[in-house]
Amino acid sequence: MANPTADWEKVGDKFYRKIQLYTAVFDQDLELENYIVTGCSYGGAIALHRDETKLHSFRGSQESKSSIDLYSCAGKLIRRINWDKGSIKGLGWSEDEKLFVVTADGTVRCYYDLQGEFTQFTLGHGAEEYGVTACRFYGTGFVALLANNHLISVSRYDEPRPKLLATPPEGEVRSWTLIPPAYTLSRSVEVLLSIGQTIHVVDASESEDRMLDIGPFSHISVSPNGKYVALYTETGRAYVITSDFQNRLSEYDSKSRIPPKDVQWCGNDAVVIAWEDEVHIIAPKNAAAKYFYDGRVHLIADHDGVRLITNDVCDFIQKVPDVTDEVFRFGTESPASILLDAVEQLENQSPKADDNIQLIRPNLVEAVDTCVKAAGHEFSIHWQKQLLKAASFGKSVLDIYNSDDFVDMCETLRVLNAVRFYEIGLPLSYEQFLRLTPEKLVRRLINRREYLLALRISSYLRLPTDRIYVHWASQKVRVGSEDEDTICRLIVEKLAGKRGISFEEIARAAYDEGRGRLATELLNHEPRAGKQVPLLLNMEEDEIALDKAIESGDSDLIFFVLLHLKKKLPLASFFRVINSRPVATSLIESTTQADDTELLKDLYYQDDRRTDGANVFVREALKQPDSKTASDKLTLAAKLLSDSKETSFELKALQEASTLLKMQEAFDRDLTEIFTGLSVNETIFKLIRLGYASRAKKMQSEFKVPEKTAWWLRLRALVSKRDWNELEEWSKTRKSPIGWEPFFTLILGAGNPKLASVFIPKAAPTLQPGETIAMYEKCGMRVKAAEEAVKIKDVETVDRLRNLAGVGTVEGREIERLGAGLKRP
Repeated sequence: MANPTADWEKVGDKFYRKIQLYTAVFDQDLELENYIVTGCSYGGAIALHRDETKLHSFRGSQESKSSIDLYSCAGKLIRRINWDKGSIKGLGWSEDEKLFVVTADGTVRCYYDLQGEFTQFTLGHGAEEYGVTACRFYGTGFVALLANNHLISVSRYDEPRPKLLATPPEGEVRSWTLIPPAYTLSRSVEVLLSIGQTIHVVDASESEDRMLDIGPFSHISVSPNGKYVALYTETGRAYVITSDFQNRLSEYDSKSRIPPKDVQWCGNDAVVIAWEDEVHIIAPKNAAAKYFYDGRVHLIADHDGVRLITNDVCDFIQKVPDVTDEVFRFGTESPASILLDAVEQLENQSPKADDNIQLIRPNLVEAVDTCVKAAGHEFSIHWQKQLLKAASFGKSVLDIYNSDDFVDMCETLRVLNAVRFYEIGLPLSYEQFLRLTPEKLVRRLINRREYLLALRISSYLRLPTDRIYVHWASQKVRVGSEDEDTICRLIVEKLAGKRGISFEEIARAAYDEGRGRLATELLNHEPRAGKQVPLLLNMEEDEIALDKAIESGDSDLIFFVLLHLKKKLPLASFFRVINSRPVATSLIESTTQADDTELLKDLYYQDDRRTDGANVFVREALKQPDSKTASDKLTLAAKLLSDSKETSFELKALQEASTLLKMQEAFDRDLTEIFTGLSVNETIFKLIRLGYASRAKKMQSEFKVPEKTAWWLRLRALVSKRDWNELEEWSKTRKSPIGWEPFFTLILGAGNPKLASVFIPKAAPTLQPGETIAMYEKCGMRVKAAEEAVKIKDVETVDRLRNLAGVGTVEGREIERLGAGLKRP
């Protein structure tokens, strides 16, 4: 096997290596020099579009049609997107491999899955009027340059909100680039414009002249970390300066008057300048290396290097990683290099293997770690194995060694070798893989429809697989040629028992493809009603959506469907849908009680529920501020009940309520007191208390108030107004339907014991023996109480009363006299 240092070039004090990733990339008939070529970072897809400013060989009408062709780095065609939407002025990628196409009129298309599906928006801000001339892209956004030199920035692809940057000066823009927001102090994108001899830096708030005098510049390029800027002048000189334009770091004379095709950064350490078939790598201190090719070279910059694309090859140039340099550099005596030599000696069964191990014994752990890391940076499977063998040999000698990093590296290399294979064409370096993450790598494989490899990698790295199955099923319903029942059965069988599968997403893909019945069938397998229902509503499967919501038991979801149906359907149809579903009807009833009584009335009327409908009118009547409106509501309620024999009681109650309201309205008007809102009993009570006994009698008669109730009301009213004369007159009545004890209790409580005592003899026949004694005592009449005690021959009570009255007092002597005839024990 060739020595890995064979392709190393020393540029300054650092080594750079050129790795041949793929050969025979494009068909020789493809005139790559006539195409705009742009590639995605992290070894992603390459987009080719014919340069409209150049002449092309005619190869038939079919071949002459404009298109955007998406290839892998190995030259495998992923997708051909036919293009007929105008002149393309911007073609670029987001960091998650979405292709963005910007046309001259400011229309932006985002192709988000490498399969031709897209979303679209427009830039506005004068783009249609003045026209877009060029675009520059970064990981999460892009900037468009208009013909009037205005700049429009889109900072986020997921929520595109085009904004105008500060207005730059007038003049021809020779070249331009941008610094992403993540690397600027202002956290806004900064645009570098070459106008005249200098550079203008434009951000969201201002345009600033950097006062250079070495321009004009035909190319400007910013390093991946945003710290350095490479400037290439029209005189063939290249400068590297800091991005704040304070320090000039290096200067290189290419000695070429031919302007280069492209200038890009190779990581953050060197600049790559590409002409038609010649490439220069320049590093600090004017150091340079040159590479030559047979055809036009296109540069695709990445985070840790640069890809070179020609018809024949796809190469990757990067600075040799420190660990690789430590292991392989000629003349090195590092522990890792000696360990690698030891394993080769071991394979040759040479005793020098043990000598080498003993030589580096104190640094063996470091040597093993270095070999493991160096293996990750190798693209050659042979050298990966050799380095891992060396690491394995070294750790077998150690008494204690944590093998986690070794195991992780073996797993990572298996994944990297699988995706680097030419049929996949994702030439990720180890550093790119760490930055990209395994989850995003799997997503890229899914977009390429490499489902089997995505599944194997996910299983191998213990990642979730549900997204892979869902994407496969979504593609199946879009492009499957089988009938819908077969497709549904295949999908359900394949996904049975798989965790986290969203059948809703698959059904949505089927619906978008015009396969409504298939979408409905697939939704039956979605366990989450919250996912089923919105899509069923979009599909206009309203009744199925309502049934699914009811089955879920989620009242919020049911109400969401009901609101949707109410807005969409005529009222009669809406009621027809919910009448056969008691849960839906109950929910409508409970939610409309306070908010939408009109809907509730219509529901009850449609369902012939007269009593419930009348109750709504009654509740409304109770809330009315004036009696006339309340009376009208009651009349409407009575009208609803008038045709039914089963509601005679309710009808009578409504009629009485209406009569009461009318009478109270008359009382309010005539008596200057407020009666509205009172019950019949409260009205009678108030009339008596105010002295309108005849009106109270009339109400009693009108509403057939029972005699007992009427007596109670009159008693309470007279006591309340302290009408003692009327009460005394009333005491002459022979019989009381409520008894006489209430008279005593209420009058005594009102503070008139004398009048209260009048009712004691009248109440006595219905009382227990001895109760009258306590009643007289409450009135302060001890002599009368003693008389009652003598009647029942209660000596103790007589003595107690005498003692309370005082032995020598008139009252005491009277009590003593009354009790003289009683026998003492």
